[in-house]
Amino acid sequence: MTAMFLVIILGATDRRATAGSAPIAIGLGLTLIYLIGIPVTNTSLNPARSTGQALFVGGWALQQLWLFWVAPIAGTVTDTLAYRKCAADM
Repeated sequence: MTAMFLVIILGATDRRATAGSAPIAIGLGLTLIYLIGIPVTNTSLNPARSTGQALFVGGWALQQLWLFWVAPIAGTVTDTLAYRKCAADM
């Protein structure tokens, strides 16, 4: 979900995008991610929020915490490279 959100942000803020459309696209994208993600996976797009929850729960939550930091960073790097490649071809 973070990867799709990043694609929305990159596309909406591209210099070729319609001026003024970024806030609407990003807001709607974030709304959809939360409406779909929270009921299914209790999603958190903010690793700091996940860290806070893991510190209170402890145990298994702390053992899985690394994934909530590594996955968004890896997704961001991958998406950025893919977007630059696709945008360069246009």
